[in-house]
Amino acid sequence: MKITGTVQHQAWQDKVLPPVEQVRPGLWSFPVPLPNNPLRYVLVYGLELPDGIALVDAGWDAPESWSALCGGLKTAGYEITDVRAVLVTHLHPDHYGLAGRIREASGAWVALHPADAGLLRERYQDFDGLIDAIGAQMKAHGVPEEEAGPLADASRTILPLVRHADPELLLEDGEQVPLPGWRLRTVWTPGHSPGHVCFLDPERRLLLSGDHVLPRITSAITVHPQQRHNPLADFFDSLDKVRALDVEEVLPAHEYRFAELAERVGALAAHHTARLDEIALLVIAAGDDGATAWDLARRLTWSRPWEQIQPFMRRTAMLETLAHLVMLATQHRVRMLEGPPARWCAMAE
Repeated sequence: MKITGTVQHQAWQDKVLPPVEQVRPGLWSFPVPLPNNPLRYVLVYGLELPDGIALVDAGWDAPESWSALCGGLKTAGYEITDVRAVLVTHLHPDHYGLAGRIREASGAWVALHPADAGLLRERYQDFDGLIDAIGAQMKAHGVPEEEAGPLADASRTILPLVRHADPELLLEDGEQVPLPGWRLRTVWTPGHSPGHVCFLDPERRLLLSGDHVLPRITSAITVHPQQRHNPLADFFDSLDKVRALDVEEVLPAHEYRFAELAERVGALAAHHTARLDEIALLVIAAGDDGATAWDLARRLTWSRPWEQIQPFMRRTAMLETLAHLVMLATQHRVRMLEGPPARWCAMAE
C-alpha cells in the first residue's frame, strides 16, 4: 500500500490535526476533530458545485467539530450556508452527527443508504429499547451482571453528539448521486454497518471509502441488535466488491489517503482470516464445556492488554469476537451451546 496523503500521514505521526487540503480541483479534505477519541478526527470531503458545495460525511456534533468544519469551508472559500448536500457513508455519530445541524444552517439535503436510515430513530431518539437489547445481549454472552448494564448504558454518552436528521434521499447500491458536475456512484458495502456505502468517482478514479477500507486499522465489525446476522461475511463480500475497482487513490474517512486499493483489501481480509483462526484455537482449548464470547475476547490478542482497554471498547471487543464466532459457526468450525450464558465449543471432526 502506498501512502499518498503524506501531509496527513505526518500529522498522524505527530498526533496533530492535518491541514485542510485541496485534493484535486474542486475536491477538498476537511479534518474535523473528534475530541477525546483515539481516532482523533474524521476526514470530511467537500465537492464543489456550481452553486455551493456538497459534503461527504459530517463529523459529530461537538463545538470543536462544528468550528473546524466551518473553518475548513472558509479556507476553501465557502460558508456553512453554501452546503447543498451531505452524503453520509453510514450512521455512526462521527459521520452522521453534524448532518442535522448542517441542514438547519444551510437547508442542505441529507443522503444515506436505506439500511442505515431505517435504524436512526431507534438508535438516536427512541433509544431505551435498543439500550435494553444491548444489555440483554451483554448478559447472554457472558458479560458479568455488574458490567453488562454500564456497558449497555454507555451508548447514552454519544447521544449528545448527534443532531438527528431523517435523510431526504435514500441511495441504493449502484445509484448515481444527483450532484451537478459529478458522477459519483454509490457502492453498498455492508459490514461495519448494515448500510455503509462508499462513493466511486470513475472519471477521477477515486474511491471515497468511509470506514470500509482504512489505511492502517480495520473498522469494527460487530454483532449488534441493529446488525445483519453475519456482518463479517458481509464485510468479506464487500471487500471483494471493491477489490477490483479501477481506482487511483482512496480517500478514507480517517487517517490518510492511500493508493493500491487491492493490496490493502487483501491485508484486511488476511487480518480477519487470522483472527478467525486465533479464535477457533481458543475455542478448541476451552474443551467440551466451551467458553463465552466475553471469556474469549479477554484471551485474544489486542493492541493493548485487556486491563488497559476502556470499558466501552471492551464491549466492542466482545461484539467483534462474537462476529467472528458467528462466521466460524457458518463454516462449521464451532457451534453455540444455548445458555444462559451462551457458550461456544469446537465442532467434532
